[in-house]
Amino acid sequence: MEPSSALPGPSLPSSALPGPALSHSPGPSRPLTPVLRALRLCLHALIGGLIALAAVKAVADDAPDAAAVVLAAVTMAVVYTVGTLSPAVDRSPRAAAVWLAALGLAWLILLALSPDGLWAAFPLYFLQLHLLPMRWGLTAVVATAAAAIAGFVLHGQAVTPGTFIGPVLGAAVAVATVLGYQALYRESERRRELIDELLATREDLAAAERTAGTLAERERLAREIHDTLAQGLSSIQLLLRAAERTLPVGDPAAAHVRQAREAAQDNLAEARRFVQALTPPDLEHGSLPAALERLCAATPGLAVQFGVSGTPVKLPTPYEVALLRIAQSALANTVRHAGATRAEITLSFMDTSLALDVVDDGAGFDPLAPGDARTGGGFGLPAMRSRARSLGGMLSVESAPGQGTAVAITLPLPSGDPT
Repeated sequence: MEPSSALPGPSLPSSALPGPALSHSPGPSRPLTPVLRALRLCLHALIGGLIALAAVKAVADDAPDAAAVVLAAVTMAVVYTVGTLSPAVDRSPRAAAVWLAALGLAWLILLALSPDGLWAAFPLYFLQLHLLPMRWGLTAVVATAAAAIAGFVLHGQAVTPGTFIGPVLGAAVAVATVLGYQALYRESERRRELIDELLATREDLAAAERTAGTLAERERLAREIHDTLAQGLSSIQLLLRAAERTLPVGDPAAAHVRQAREAAQDNLAEARRFVQALTPPDLEHGSLPAALERLCAATPGLAVQFGVSGTPVKLPTPYEVALLRIAQSALANTVRHAGATRAEITLSFMDTSLALDVVDDGAGFDPLAPGDARTGGGFGLPAMRSRARSLGGMLSVESAPGQGTAVAITLPLPSGDPT
């Protein structure tokens, strides 16, 4: 179907209408459905049949102006055919209006010559309602019905209630049909847009889930390598170094111990490279403070300040990942639930520990109340506490309704070289 708005008024897919396929609005076209194609063909057949009926009846009745009736019928048929096939009518609102006026004039001539031209008024109702704005379309329908009644009376036909009821009833049916069609089309368009939005949302959600799964797996592998392989190789290296010191000079085993220690040292360096390669993208191109500063700047709908106290030190990747994820979780909860306008993140380096504080001026909540949205789920407080405990730290929450929220995580500074 192609959207159309031939004149100011309701915008409908004119190619879906049972008349000429007008297209006066930009946008992608959609093919006709079989039902709409059948309706369009039915209108063509209806107009052609009613025009032919007037001509055939005039010839069959041997009317004195039969030739003029046939000529008027052929003229109306030609005007209708030209309009349905003309690209100008398909593109220009002005051409469509001119074509509709020419078709109406041809019909009036046929009606003036033969009372049987009255029947062609019914399909004209549909064309007028489809191609004109609603107020002008209703005016044209009323004028067409009045002309049909007047033509019938002027030809000296017997005036009965049906003389008035027929054209008026036909006009009412046409108006009800078009209005019903417009309502159904608008509803179908709303449903189509809703389906498109749902499909797009589902695709975005699937992509987000894939990304989250990939990041979670990278973090898990980094933790596993750091906590098992890297720590084991580091211990092996220290033990071999101690064994190397205790061996007497010139002992043949010293060379083998040294080779084993160097191999362990090389593998430890390789393990550290693996951990670094599995670092989350937020930490790939900078330190933890830089990643937290970017996070504060990118948080929507919230003014977030970031500060560092103490002397920053190089942290192991699991520490940086845990602190970054906790900060992300705390800010996500603030945006979703707290209704805050400002927040502050502070990263503090002390002699033997470090702390991350996230404070907001939001609505606050009762940390002990069960079922609060911020105390559960993937970004809830249990997940933050789990991250802190996995590194030997602790997480505390201070909040009360109407008094904002403060989340603090404290971790012991690692001893030795960070991995």
